[in-house]
Amino acid sequence: MEVDGIISAIVIGIVIGVLGRLVVPGRQRIGILWTILVGIIAALAGYAIAAAFDVADTKGVDWVEWLIQIGLAALGVAALDRSKARR
Repeated sequence: MEVDGIISAIVIGIVIGVLGRLVVPGRQRIGILWTILVGIIAALAGYAIAAAFDVADTKGVDWVEWLIQIGLAALGVAALDRSKARR
């Protein structure tokens, strides 16, 4: 992954974090900065998973990669929300 790929992953990670938060039902008790951080991590991890399955670079929109990233972001937001609720 090159520098421009990392920068685009950060920008896409912000969007992915917000979309992941929207997928999780109910009110989340985490802030927007945590959501963005989860989104960035999910975008990078989703890219790695998609690259491992050879679906990261396709012609047109990479729908499979996006779905993986949004799913990971939703899981991350839900997990972080549950850990905050226990405190």
